[in-house]
Amino acid sequence: MTVFTRRNILKGALAAAGAAAVVPAAAGTAAAYAPKPSAVALVRNRLLLPSGIATGDVTADSGVLWSRTSGPGRLVASLLAVDDGGSPLRGGRAFQRVLRGSIASEATDFTSKINAQQLPSGTRFSLSMHFEDPDGNAGETAQGSFSTAPGSNANGRGLGGIGAGRTNRRQSFVWSGDTAGQGWGINEDIGGMRGYAAMHATRPDFFIHAGDTIYADGPIAAQVTEPDGQVWRNLVTEEVSKVAETLNEFRGRHRYNLMDRNVRAMYADVPVIAQWDDHETTNNWYPGEILTDARYTERSVDVLAARGRQAWQEYQPIADLGDGSTGFEPARIYRKISRGPQLDIFCLDMRTFKDPNTDGKETHLTHILGQEQADWLIKEVSRSKATWKVISADLPLGLIVPDGPVNQESLANRDAGAPLGKELEIAGVLSAFKRNRVKNVVWLTADVHYCAAHHYSPDRAAFQDFDPFWEFVAGPINAGTFGPGQLDGTFGPEVAFFKAGAYANESPRSGESQYFGHVDLGEDDVFTVSLRNANGGVLWSKDLYPER
Repeated sequence: MTVFTRRNILKGALAAAGAAAVVPAAAGTAAAYAPKPSAVALVRNRLLLPSGIATGDVTADSGVLWSRTSGPGRLVASLLAVDDGGSPLRGGRAFQRVLRGSIASEATDFTSKINAQQLPSGTRFSLSMHFEDPDGNAGETAQGSFSTAPGSNANGRGLGGIGAGRTNRRQSFVWSGDTAGQGWGINEDIGGMRGYAAMHATRPDFFIHAGDTIYADGPIAAQVTEPDGQVWRNLVTEEVSKVAETLNEFRGRHRYNLMDRNVRAMYADVPVIAQWDDHETTNNWYPGEILTDARYTERSVDVLAARGRQAWQEYQPIADLGDGSTGFEPARIYRKISRGPQLDIFCLDMRTFKDPNTDGKETHLTHILGQEQADWLIKEVSRSKATWKVISADLPLGLIVPDGPVNQESLANRDAGAPLGKELEIAGVLSAFKRNRVKNVVWLTADVHYCAAHHYSPDRAAFQDFDPFWEFVAGPINAGTFGPGQLDGTFGPEVAFFKAGAYANESPRSGESQYFGHVDLGEDDVFTVSLRNANGGVLWSKDLYPER
């Protein structure tokens, strides 16, 4: 097995980055803040950007800017409002700002974030980022871009009269999950994680990563022989060669994914809304669990989850102000991302507050969200003024997801009768939506490694106190393909479409069995959802019309 040293990893990541993630500063853009080449040449040990740059949780007036450097330094970001062709906006629409973040150090694995606030809505920004060393010398510069969500005014102009020439309210996004799972990592023979390139090619306004952002419990070997005899060749690092137990091993999983040029290119240009699920720690985990897996010397899931969560927080472009202003606190991942008058995104955390995995047939309520999160979800969705309320869940509602021969990983329990166990918690949420007359709720998820469209209706259900809704499933984006799964009839789900791989744990090689979802929101508020493969092929599509 080929194992790279950290020095070689850094060199390889930089060599692979190419123009997609790190390019020279361009005159007349925000990159004009970058140091002059003559000044750079005088700096020894110039700070580099081995993991590229990213943005995340972008709303109508804010966003998180993220990067990682090669040594101690302060993150500096330059923003410039541009039109769709990349030219700076002029006159009253001009906007230019330089922002400085916290100092990156070993304590954060040299990652840093900037919480950009008070941005004009409906505006596209050219983004330039670099780090300054303790002497004030500017390091390597990376270019990116992102767009804030449309504002509340009908014509979509930016705040304060600032607009970006974008098409009013229209926006689009993609979602998927499951990156580098089942031992299928970065295979440069096939161009790396090509599913990210396919998503990027749709030019979305943002990307929801619906969980399993890494596979901390899945070692990646240098070679895997596929059933047809083809040899899959992985790029391998020391940290991904075993299950993650130490903080550095969890961090190394995130560093690994960012070695892929497709991931870096997309994250530089498309804001991410990140969630976590089980594989950021270990398979099917729940709080308080003690592992019996012989691969682990640390058996306490709570210890592993704390390390996994720290690494996840460091590497995801998610706000961590800790004051509740963004909906993110040290003990809280679930949050709302407002995307203007058309759309609110509600990200769930179905892991942190979860009760143990059982057969799910308790006659009393057990938790998958926890009471506080369930109350928050009911309150925030009910008072949302957005046309569409998208709930991004890291586990599906009606699909049976086994954890061994008896226990269940999600809330479906193989019993099509009245709600039991964790189903009772979701039943309470759905009933509250009906009681509060909430309209236009759509659930999105990944997790099960195939794609599907499910329609839920009380007409088919054992439990009937809810309004009909759709759930769309898409993934994996670079992992083994499985499915399809079986549905539990408690909430009356029906399969409108599904597509799975040819066999269990099919590799991502062909791209045909890697999946993502795409949503286009037009001027008329029609919610057009499509399920696609990693080659960009549209497999299924449906227009959802808003109820008024």
